[in-house]
Amino acid sequence: MTPAQAEARFDIRFNDCHTRASLESRLRRLAAGQLHEAYELELRCSAEPFVCAPGRWHEAIARAACEVVGRPPEFSTSGGTSDARFIHPYCPLVELGLVGASMHHADEHVSLADLGSLTAIYTLMLTGFARVAAH
Repeated sequence: MTPAQAEARFDIRFNDCHTRASLESRLRRLAAGQLHEAYELELRCSAEPFVCAPGRWHEAIARAACEVVGRPPEFSTSGGTSDARFIHPYCPLVELGLVGASMHHADEHVSLADLGSLTAIYTLMLTGFARVAAH
């Protein structure tokens, strides 16, 4: 028996080589070539992907992190979805924080040593920015 109607929902994580519009165009081309019946395609996009070019913020954080933990940080976008996607059009940004196996769980926790290191990094970073702003 063939159903009269079917529905599918899916999530596409995409990088800055694509836009919502480019993905919609591609999906419509694929559907037009593969589907022989009428279809409806509804897309929702919570935010476009972005890349922030390295600059003073990155350098200041790298210096502070290296001073506190003894090695330079790894600049990475592997942390997943971030609220930065809503902020980046308005100001330069860098995200810096703790990660761990319990992140976003009901019993989320981090080591006190890691929290102390992060606090020291923030303090050095803000002190450095205050010095730059004063001159």
